[in-house]
Amino acid sequence: MTGAPQSRGPQPSWRKPAGMFLILALITVWAVIVGNLSPWIGQLPALVQAAIYVVAGIVWILPLKPLLSWMETGRWRA
Repeated sequence: MTGAPQSRGPQPSWRKPAGMFLILALITVWAVIVGNLSPWIGQLPALVQAAIYVVAGIVWILPLKPLLSWMETGRWRA
């Protein structure tokens, strides 16, 4: 057989590895921010601390939807 090799489907996108590194950077930055706030949060009552840490544990997920959309489609909005 001669000629150009046939493609075996879509080629991997650079956006997925870049997006993975952005997600890791987001988690790292968020953890540093919350960690730096912990001395002040630690002075609050235990139930307030728990509520703050639950919210802080969920809030970092919000930027993931557009980031994951970008990783799949190349656009920030679906």
